[in-house]
This record gives sequence, C-alpha cells and structure tokens, in this order.
Amino acid sequence: MSKAVVEAESSILGFKKLSNQVYVQEGQPSSQDSSHPTTIIIYGWGDALPKHVAKYVDGYRQLFPHARFVLIFSPILKTLYQTLEARSRTMVPAIEAVCPETLKNPSTQGKSDERVLLHVMSNTGGINCAATMNAYTKHTNGAIFPHDMLVCDSTPGSTDFLPNVGRWSRAMALGAARWFPWPFAVTQALAAVFLGCLHGFGWLIGATSAAEFSKLAANDARFADEGAKRLYLYSKEDDIIHWEDIEKHAADARQKGFSVTAELFEGTPHVGHMRVHPERYWAAIAAAWTEAVASKERK
Repeated sequence: MSKAVVEAESSILGFKKLSNQVYVQEGQPSSQDSSHPTTIIIYGWGDALPKHVAKYVDGYRQLFPHARFVLIFSPILKTLYQTLEARSRTMVPAIEAVCPETLKNPSTQGKSDERVLLHVMSNTGGINCAATMNAYTKHTNGAIFPHDMLVCDSTPGSTDFLPNVGRWSRAMALGAARWFPWPFAVTQALAAVFLGCLHGFGWLIGATSAAEFSKLAANDARFADEGAKRLYLYSKEDDIIHWEDIEKHAADARQKGFSVTAELFEGTPHVGHMRVHPERYWAAIAAAWTEAVASKERK
C-alpha cells in the first residue's frame, strides 16, 4: 500500500492524517449517546487497503454515530522488521488522538471520560495494538491504555514458526502479490524465505517476536485492562489463523479473569466474517459493548 494511495483514499473518507499509519476523524458531540464509545480504534489487518477498512467504519457508524474514529494501517513488512520500541513510537499519534493530556501530564491518567473500543484485525493489527499499549505504559510509568472493550477479529494465532510459516507467508504474499508479475507461489516462497531469515536472526539474538509479544500482552494485566470486555470473532475455515489457537487464547483470558465472549462463524475466510455475515457480526459487537457498559456501571 503506497503512501499516495493511503493519503488519497483517507481524504475521501474524511480522515485527518496524523502519521503514515494513523488517521483520525473526530466524533460529533451528542447528549443522547452517553453509553456509546467515544472513540473506536480500528487496527487494520496486514496491508489492508483504506477502502476495505472503511467498510468497518461504516458499520460502526450505524451502531455508534457520534464516535471518534482512529484508523491504524499495518504494512506487514514494516511491522515485522521494526523493534518493539520503534513500533511503540509509531503508535504514539494514536494515543495523542485519544488522551493527549495524559502524555503531557501522566498524573492525569485515569481521569478521562473517554470510553474506548479497540477493534483488532489479524495478527498484524494485534502487533500494533500491543505496541500502543506498550507505548502508553512507558509514557505513564505503568498505567494501562484506557479501553472498555477489545474485539479480536481473526486473531491471535500461534507464534510457532515451523507449523505456521506456510500461513504467514501466504498472508504476506497476498498483500504483496499485486506488485510482482510472477506467479503467486513465487511471491509466497520469497516471503517464506524472508520470514525464515527474520526468525533465525531473532533466535540468534534471543529476541521476542512481534507476534509473540502481542499475543502475551493481550492477556497481561500490565498492558490490557482486566475489566474490559473481550470479544473473539473467528472461523474454522480461516486459512491464516488456526481456530484452535484463538480458542486457546480465549480460554487463557478467561482463566486470568477477563470477561470473554467468543463468536464462531461458519464458512468465513480470514477477516471475512463481517462480509459474509454482517448482521450477526455487528449484533455480536453491539451485545458485547452493552455488556461492557453494564459491567462498568456495576463497579
């Protein structure tokens, strides 16, 4: 996804560019939506085009018309080679869009009236979400990035290299194939070689992979709010992320005290659940948000 494409399409969507990956559209004040999220942050899947992510914005607008939207685009190659520190710096504009006063004065953290919904798509979106959480924690000396609900759409998957290199290289090749004239299999093979080199280098220096950090951070009370509602949206037909890995992550979240709902779709591809079953998809999100609000009011 070129910089020019993102800028052109984001202008059509009415979003303001904060960085090459972060875009924002301010919400409309209203006294009628006190239970609605004030901010919805959508972490797009790897190499997702703006026109595809825009469909999720449209769906959320139907549910929560006055919310602020923050879009995070996720170039796969950049996400993989960046260090955690570099990824975290990249996500600072997203934090500034939601709680700018906290970054200026960390003592104000926890005093905001923001109601935040995080929607994470695929492992690449999860990597950037974890980087956002890490950046906030670093800037506030240990505070948790405020969020009332975390939607995990087709994520997270296993981080074991050999069983998953075929899936990962396919995901990477899908985003890059349009740039190369040769057969898709060649692009996937090159992607597999690149991932192998990256994995080998990480193993040599003892580094935690981006995917591994994000998977752990989502269930770590140092980064994720234990009081936030968690919704997993997944399918057994997903050819990128194995459904059993998502269920294992959901079970671990439950065991650690998170309030978890899981919605299993039939016959849907990776991040394709909304496209195939829109009514059920948005109904699951609306119901989970209602539960998140009710849980917060009881506290």
